Amino acid sequence: MSIRVLLDKCTGCTLCVRACPFAAIEMKDKKAVIDLDKCTLCGACVESCKFEAIELDKPAEEEVKAEKGFTDVWVFCEQKKGIIQSISWELLGEGRKLADKLNVKLCGVLLGHDIKEKASQIFERGADKLYLVDSPKLANYQSEPFTKALVRLTEKYRPEIILCGATTMGRSLISRVAVKVYGGLTADCTGLDIDPEERLLLQTRPAFGGNIMATIKTPAHRPQMATVRHKVMKEADVVSGRTGELIEEVIDERELTSKSRLIEIVEEIESTVNLSEADIIVSGGRGMGGPDNFKILEELALTMGGAVGASRAAVDTGWMPYSHQVGQTGKTVCPKIYIACGISGQIQHLIGMQSSDIIIAINKDPEAPIFKVATYGIVNDLFKIVPVLTKRFKEALGK
Repeated sequence: MSIRVLLDKCTGCTLCVRACPFAAIEMKDKKAVIDLDKCTLCGACVESCKFEAIELDKPAEEEVKAEKGFTDVWVFCEQKKGIIQSISWELLGEGRKLADKLNVKLCGVLLGHDIKEKASQIFERGADKLYLVDSPKLANYQSEPFTKALVRLTEKYRPEIILCGATTMGRSLISRVAVKVYGGLTADCTGLDIDPEERLLLQTRPAFGGNIMATIKTPAHRPQMATVRHKVMKEADVVSGRTGELIEEVIDERELTSKSRLIEIVEEIESTVNLSEADIIVSGGRGMGGPDNFKILEELALTMGGAVGASRAAVDTGWMPYSHQVGQTGKTVCPKIYIACGISGQIQHLIGMQSSDIIIAINKDPEAPIFKVATYGIVNDLFKIVPVLTKRFKEALGK
């Protein structure tokens, strides 16, 4: 794929500059100049140009379909400090189904340092192969070296499908890889399947604020790539003693350089459980009235052994950190119990928590949308109800 400006047709009208969503075009000597390092080949500039002065060459769909050699389903196994994150187990479970439908192998990809011993865990979760890159440059996540490593593996082994978690790391990494390898990427999927006739990945995700579910195909691109939200798929079962083929890829450390330098990692210190892993979540919204009032939710969560969440409104006002945000632009959670305090229940929030087993809503407004999805609803002042709940749970749990 390539893009170029036809200088004899360019009039310097700047329409393409305004149309480019990535600020990749500027005017020099009254002619458009494209910065290829920023350009993602999205085609927005081509559509905006009234003088047909920009050409974007893409391979025809038939050419891509005819191209052979793409095979296997890959799962990027995210790890932090040598601990494989649970989103990886969910992806391996779903990846197994896709690989079986395509009659190909399920492969894991693991990047890090001193993590070879973790290979057995990935095989026990269903992977037939594991591609491992072990380097001190990959000890902590940085977008550039991780992108270079995954691009190298992708170009060499040519997977048919790549799955990645829609986490902070996954979203940062896989979009960069997709641009480099010209893959077709769908973000924040909640469902995956295979079209048996065309061998295409069917990627389902919420669209238009969650009002519809769109199923997306990328027939003209390989690999087909998708990020999947945490807690929307079942984890792969553990089969003790299961093994597979380990492929250790060595990449020259000079290739894994980064323009940025990691100075320090500051861990968020929490007294409650991690939000993504919690079976019980107590969340607060605009109705909390201020950051100090979240202390009563923290006390309830601590008593129940759960985590504290927040709506986007509470995060945007600075009452809670972004890491606690539940919703379309935050984290998708699926706890056994979700207690929503002072949350009205806009669709963006419901997308992130409506799969919870039990939803308890506490709100003074009886018309709040949250009550439509709630298992139990309490129409009352949360500042009266939450302390009572905390007290009763302490008594029941002997705390």
